Amino acid sequence: MDFAANAYLQTYRTPYKYGAPVLAGSGKPGSFDALAVDAPFIFFHNGQFHMTYIGFDGEGYQTALATSGDLLHWERKGVILSRKTPGAWDSIGAAGVWIILEDNELDTLPRLKKIDGKYWMVYHSYPQTGYEAGPAEICLAWTEDETLMNWTRLEQPVFSWKDGADWEKGGLYKSCVVTHNNRYYMFYNAKTEGEPWLEQTGAAFSEDLLHWERCPRNPLLPVSPGCWDSMFVSDPWVVHSGNQWLNFYYGFDGRHAQDGLAVSEDLLHWQKCEGPLLSHGQAGELDGTHAHKACVLRHNGVLYHFYCAVRPWREGDATNCGGEFRCITVAASAPFQ
Repeated sequence: MDFAANAYLQTYRTPYKYGAPVLAGSGKPGSFDALAVDAPFIFFHNGQFHMTYIGFDGEGYQTALATSGDLLHWERKGVILSRKTPGAWDSIGAAGVWIILEDNELDTLPRLKKIDGKYWMVYHSYPQTGYEAGPAEICLAWTEDETLMNWTRLEQPVFSWKDGADWEKGGLYKSCVVTHNNRYYMFYNAKTEGEPWLEQTGAAFSEDLLHWERCPRNPLLPVSPGCWDSMFVSDPWVVHSGNQWLNFYYGFDGRHAQDGLAVSEDLLHWQKCEGPLLSHGQAGELDGTHAHKACVLRHNGVLYHFYCAVRPWREGDATNCGGEFRCITVAASAPFQ
């Protein structure tokens, strides 16, 4: 890592952790979020902050919406992508992880972009019952509803592992879509087949959101053997700041998942910063096991880094997902008031 990359790592650190969930699962049997919540996506819409997030109930993911006036206290609005009836390709669930934005500038509030009068969400779905079970594929949903509560899904995936390379034959995970030079860039992480598997990040391009061409240089962000991201380079969060593109991704070494940073001038050639940007906490802390799956925005001069925090389950926790307590929390560049 050169000096310039190191400077970026220092610029985007958020050392002040909130230390408590801003959103946790309900723990209610039969609820979509009975066991966990995950994958925050935050934007500003109709005078409020909104968060899409996914809940897990033991069968699969479903997507919900919450709103906030201060980024710390969130009001749940309800499920917006639910489980379909058997027979559909996405009948197990739908993990909504990104809505296309007006621009991808980190220093302005993220606002939704209308394309042909519609807002467009990217989601993925796993084919088998259980926690991220089976090889997932990527699809789109759209809405004209300004409350964002009613979405229509396309009938079939727009992007699949089935015609991918070996590094993605195990299935696809989170994707994010940015617009650059009148072209859509979709960044996504995918896994190899077998166990243990590797997860790495690649890109695909489109003119219409429906037909995608893979980048021949994939994976653009591979794992780094022997390092903190030796097994996973996952869950891209791509934004623009100054003259650089930033990818807040998470790395995993077999023990801990932590958020890192890579920088690029052209969205194709990426340089990883050395070491985690946001590290896991001490044993017993909210993020003692993992601090990962970034959602990063700036508000009133403060950088907010939302993420999924994981620690071992203990008596009194609202939810228990395979022996873990998983929730959404936040860190910031300035102390919380």
